[in-house]
Amino acid sequence: MFKNQPKGLLAAALANMGERFGFYTMMAILVLFLQAKFGLSGTNAGLIYSIFYFSIYILAFVGGLIADKTRKYKTTIITGLFFMALGYVLIALPTRTPVPNRTMFLILSCFGLFIIAFGNGLFKGNLQAVVGQMYDNEKYGKLRDTGFQLFYMFINVGALFAPLIAIIMRNGWLAKYNYQYNANLPELCHAYLAGTITPEASERLSSLATEVSGTTVTDIPAFVNSYLDVFTKGFHYAFAISVLAMLISLTIFLMNKNRFPNPAPRAAKAADPNAVLMEAKEVKQRLYALLAVFGVVIFFWFSFHQNGLTLTYFAKDYTDLSGIKINLGVVSIQGAEIFQSINPLFIVLLTPIIMAFFGWLRAKGKEPSTPRKIAIGMLIAALAYVVMTLGSLDLPLKKEVLAMGGLADSERVSPFLLVGTYFILTVAELFISPLGISFVSKVAPPQYQGIMQGGWLGATALGNQLLFIGAILYENVPIWLTWSVFVIACLISMTTMLIMLRWLERVAK
Repeated sequence: MFKNQPKGLLAAALANMGERFGFYTMMAILVLFLQAKFGLSGTNAGLIYSIFYFSIYILAFVGGLIADKTRKYKTTIITGLFFMALGYVLIALPTRTPVPNRTMFLILSCFGLFIIAFGNGLFKGNLQAVVGQMYDNEKYGKLRDTGFQLFYMFINVGALFAPLIAIIMRNGWLAKYNYQYNANLPELCHAYLAGTITPEASERLSSLATEVSGTTVTDIPAFVNSYLDVFTKGFHYAFAISVLAMLISLTIFLMNKNRFPNPAPRAAKAADPNAVLMEAKEVKQRLYALLAVFGVVIFFWFSFHQNGLTLTYFAKDYTDLSGIKINLGVVSIQGAEIFQSINPLFIVLLTPIIMAFFGWLRAKGKEPSTPRKIAIGMLIAALAYVVMTLGSLDLPLKKEVLAMGGLADSERVSPFLLVGTYFILTVAELFISPLGISFVSKVAPPQYQGIMQGGWLGATALGNQLLFIGAILYENVPIWLTWSVFVIACLISMTTMLIMLRWLERVAK
């Protein structure tokens, strides 16, 4: 598979796997952790989630500026890995739940998230710039899209295992204290502590307490405090695994450091006034094209990254998880987080198929341009949320679910609704994310490689900053209407790309 690719591609992908592991750990459990740890509403947890994901990507722009200015791309990447490891250490430290001072501990957790986001900003865009440089010659130039698809596939191997390990850590810690996992209990426990629980939900809490502990529970306050503390400590230890993943990535990068190209000489040549540069007019056209694409993909990422927010809420609140359980001795893999492994699994499985399909089209001279592939991907993403809309038409409001203490398994939807949605979203992602990175590396002028890779991630950041709108809709309007908003957002992105298509194809030649 890597036979005709640059030698450093596989090593770069392996070095990036740790970042993907941490990213998908966060994707799987961050909002659930914030709700279980601090008793936050879905809207408030979603706001922190959106700010965190905004920071991850907008700081990639800052990281690109730093690397382009210092021309120390590899040093910047190494520093980023170190900061990410430090940030995960901060939020992995186990503290008591319910927290004695919610404001202080929430600030500390958010500080740890900022450190992770800053490290990611130093790392992510600059590693992509290094990979892009591997294809800046005649030998590998035609394989750029294929190379980035392979890179994207292999870095998601780490993402595949992250949610599963997070579940094992959390459920294993519950099992140690003779508790079972239940998705509804943390929310019910916090409602009990806050005094906002309804009589119906209170009865549900007593029933679930007996069910998960295997014995009749008469002291509800003691159970509530104990279950919350054990539940969240398992999440803390899941974050600790991400520290190990970062250290492995750091080791791989250091071992292969000399095999990677360095964008600095290219940037230096571009900055040399005596060098032969592309005309200023062409530079402007390329920058305008990139900025236009950045503006369009904001709407896509606003929709796509709901997989770690409203789709995760949907898995917890509306999806029947009873049939999704893998027993590993005393520990079981069961939880809303498990759906976050489906996306990277499909990436690994589908990437070779999509690559073969594009290769077949290329051999016939019919392969779509990169901008056209991105537009097609946006249409596919819209179809995913059409599926969610149709599957949610008869579901009650989130407020009604909370008042009744959660839905019974028989009232929930089949997990195949989310599985099908993630399948379609993954196909869309493979048409957009790796190819968007490839498009940026191809079109960006040499002196702006790091900045423009950061710009792509900055556009993702703006889309992520809008994620909290999904959380607000999820808690206040019918569920089907929430998904309809994302359908519209993806269609707007697709239409705009099609309008600009000929111009983008001309600039990218």
